[in-house]
Amino acid sequence: ISGMLGSGKSTVAKLLAKKLGYEYYSTGNAQREIAKRRGITTFELNHLADTDPSIDEEIDGVFRKFNAVPSKNFIIDSRMAFFFIPNSIKIKLNVSVEEAGKRIFMDKERTGEKKYKTIQESIDSLRERRRSEVDRFKRIYHVDIDNDENFDYVLDSTLRSPEEIVNLIIHKYKL
Repeated sequence: ISGMLGSGKSTVAKLLAKKLGYEYYSTGNAQREIAKRRGITTFELNHLADTDPSIDEEIDGVFRKFNAVPSKNFIIDSRMAFFFIPNSIKIKLNVSVEEAGKRIFMDKERTGEKKYKTIQESIDSLRERRRSEVDRFKRIYHVDIDNDENFDYVLDSTLRSPEEIVNLIIHKYKL
């Protein structure tokens, strides 16, 4: 499950994994751990990754290994797993940047992120981080994470609850 920050991909992935009894894995967890080890925020780690390819190599290497276990059922919350695990169901959650900014601003349990003073500051930061990720992944992997054609199923989460999205996915794939 892919999508920009604030799209609900982590929440949906966790709910879907729990409902199906699958294991859950997250790129975000890996990024937060690396940032914590380095004593920086995930936002700062993202900027550092623009010039330090070892960060993407460390994170992406974990997900490349999933190709070796095709019979195992799992849900991955990641912006790039669709690329590293081609024989998978690739789902993308879109969301308006305004709604994503509001969700991140209101989420008091989000760890490793900068604490924003306003929703607009959150929105501006999201735009900058997304631009950085899109540019970096195009440069490194020659893939556009914003291209919906990379995915099997694209849903807009702006006005949908995580539970509704999970039910749509289960219904579509008869899981």
